[in-house]
Amino acid sequence: MATNIFVRNLDPTTTEAQLRELFAAYGSVDTVTIVQDRDTSGPRGIAFIEMTDAEGANAAIESLDCFCLNDRAMRLNEARPKAERDSVRDSSREHRHHKI
Repeated sequence: MATNIFVRNLDPTTTEAQLRELFAAYGSVDTVTIVQDRDTSGPRGIAFIEMTDAEGANAAIESLDCFCLNDRAMRLNEARPKAERDSVRDSSREHRHHKI
């Protein structure tokens, strides 16, 4: 089963290729996804790295947490599964949706 790693505090100039190369030293990298801001389409400074081998993923987290890439110390941890939506929380976000 693949392990998903959450990476935060990325420099906006960081590329998927840089992340793939960095994490590949610890094992096979399935996917690299740099999250884009939905309003500006620019990078949000976070990414998800999916690695095939849990042992390699754990080694990457341990070794690369606080590693400086493009003059920024990345923070890493295993990504938690996305929680089910809370209807109360969702209703508080209605102000973000444009009404027609």
